[in-house]
Amino acid sequence: MKLRRILFSIGVMLTVMSVNAQITERERPAEWKHLVKGARFMDRFLPMPDGMRAKGIWGAEYVQQRYVDNGIEMPETSFWGGNILQTPDKKYHLFVCGWAENSPKGHMFWPKSTVFHAVSDCLSGPYAIQDTIGKGHNPEAFVLEDGRIVVYVIDGYYISESINGPWQYGKFEFDSRDRKIIEGLSNLTFARREDGSRLMVCRGGGIWVSRTGLSPYMQLTDKRVYPAVDGRFEDPVVWKDELQYHLIVNDWLGRIAYYQRSKDGIHWVTEQGEAYVPGVSFHKDGVVENWFKYERPKVFQDKHGRAIQMNFAVIDTIKWDDLPNDNHSSKNICIPLNKGMLLSVLNKKQISDITPYIEVKIQAEEGFNPQTEIDVESLRFGAFQKVNFGRGCKPLRSKKSGKDLIVVFDGRGSGITADEFAPKMIGKDKKGNLIYGYARLPYVDYAPSTLSARHPVINNEKKELAVEIQNFGLSTSRQTEVKVFCDEKLLAEGVVKPLKPYEQVILFLKIENEVVTDGSRYEVIFYQKGIEIEKNSF
Repeated sequence: MKLRRILFSIGVMLTVMSVNAQITERERPAEWKHLVKGARFMDRFLPMPDGMRAKGIWGAEYVQQRYVDNGIEMPETSFWGGNILQTPDKKYHLFVCGWAENSPKGHMFWPKSTVFHAVSDCLSGPYAIQDTIGKGHNPEAFVLEDGRIVVYVIDGYYISESINGPWQYGKFEFDSRDRKIIEGLSNLTFARREDGSRLMVCRGGGIWVSRTGLSPYMQLTDKRVYPAVDGRFEDPVVWKDELQYHLIVNDWLGRIAYYQRSKDGIHWVTEQGEAYVPGVSFHKDGVVENWFKYERPKVFQDKHGRAIQMNFAVIDTIKWDDLPNDNHSSKNICIPLNKGMLLSVLNKKQISDITPYIEVKIQAEEGFNPQTEIDVESLRFGAFQKVNFGRGCKPLRSKKSGKDLIVVFDGRGSGITADEFAPKMIGKDKKGNLIYGYARLPYVDYAPSTLSARHPVINNEKKELAVEIQNFGLSTSRQTEVKVFCDEKLLAEGVVKPLKPYEQVILFLKIENEVVTDGSRYEVIFYQKGIEIEKNSF
C-alpha cells in the first residue's frame, strides 16, 4: 500500500508540475515489478514522528500538511544539506547550511550559503540554530579519533576541539595517485573504518582513503563505483555498520536513488529497487509530504552502525522557481528507518549449493524478542538476488539460544556463492510488519588487505620499470604476484612481499618482452594462486 501511495503521489506531481521541470522518468527494469516488500531500501522508511501542522505556511499545495517542527524550518531562512551528531549529554547537533529566503537570487543564492550549528533534544527535531560556523555549502560532520569535530563543506572544512566551537577553517589535501579525478572533488561523504581511518566517496563515485581523516586523501579507484545505468549522479552518502559499508547515490534528473553494499568500501554490489523517490516522507495517518526534490541524504547511526534515521534537504518546487520573497523555500527533514536485525550464520564451512542446512542466529535486543515476535514461516534467507524476489532458503525449524533465536534453513536455493559477504533475510513479525537483516559469515575476512599501484615508470635505458605498490587495507597482505601490461601486452611481472596496512614498496621489474612502452593504457594486475584479485588501470 505504501509503495502504491508513493507512486500515486509521484503521478499527481508530474501531472501538475510545469513541463519545463526538466525531469526524466527513468524506466525501471521489468524484474523490479516482482520485488517483494523489503527488497527496496525504500521499504525501510517508517512514518514520521507525530508533529505540529500549521496554517498560512510557505510551500506548494503538496507540502501544506507537513510537520513544521520536523527537522529544521524557519520562514525567513532556506536550509539545505546537513547531518546530525549526538553528544554524551543526549543532545542532537545538526550541521546544516542555509541563506536568507529573500536573497537576491532566491534558491540560486546557495553558493553563498552559511553553515549553522543547530541543536535539539529530539533526533527528529525541531532544531534551533545555536551558532553560525562560517561560509560553506553541503556540510557533513564527523568526529576524529582524538575527539575533534570536522565539518566538511565544499572546498574545505571547519574543525574544533568542541562541538560548540570555536571553529577554524582548513583545506583537505588530495592525491589522485596518477588516476583521473572523476567529476571533481565536491559533495564528499565519509565513513569511519575499523582502525579510525576514513573512507571517502566523491560526487563522481571515486573512492579515497585518509589514514586519519585529516591526512591526505588517496584515490584508490580509476572509475566510478556507481551502478552501471544511465543516471546524472550526485548526493552520495556512505556509512559503515559492524558488518558492511552502505552507499546511496541519487540520480537528480531521474529523481531515483540507488542502494549499494560493500565488504571493503571499494568493490560494490547494487541491490534491485529504488533507494528513495519523491514521496518517501509520510505520516502515520497516511498523509504524504510530497516534496518536489529530496537531496543531500545523510544518516544517523545506532551503536551498531545501523542507519536509524535519514534526513534530507527538500524543496517544494524546481530550484530556480524558488525566488526571493515568494511562497517557496527549502528545509531539512528527518525520517526514521527500520534498522534491521542483527544476524550471524553459524555454519563454519563455506556455504555452497550443496550445503544441506544453514543455521542463522537472530540476536535479541532491547525492545525486540525474536523468540516471540518473529513469524518464522515468513522468513527467506540467501543471496539478495534470490531473497529480494521472495525466493531463497525456507525455514525448517527454530530453537532458542539464551535470549536469541536460531533458525535452521533448508540450504537448497540459497544462491550464496563464494564471493558472498552478507546474505540477506526478509520476513515479517507476527503483526505483519517488515523485518530484515544481513548476516555475518564466519569464514569471510571483513577487513581484507587492498593492494593498489601507481602508474608504472619506464626506464628504457635499463629496460626496467618501477611501480609503487601500497596496502590500503586493514590487514597484512599475502605474497602476491603482479603483472604490468601496456596496451594489453605483458610488459613485466614480479612478486609483492606481504605488506602491513599502509606499508608501501617500490618494485623494480625487468622489461622482458618487446612492447611499445609509450602506449596510452597501462594495467597493473594482482594475482593470488593465478586468480586475479585486483586491477589498476591508467
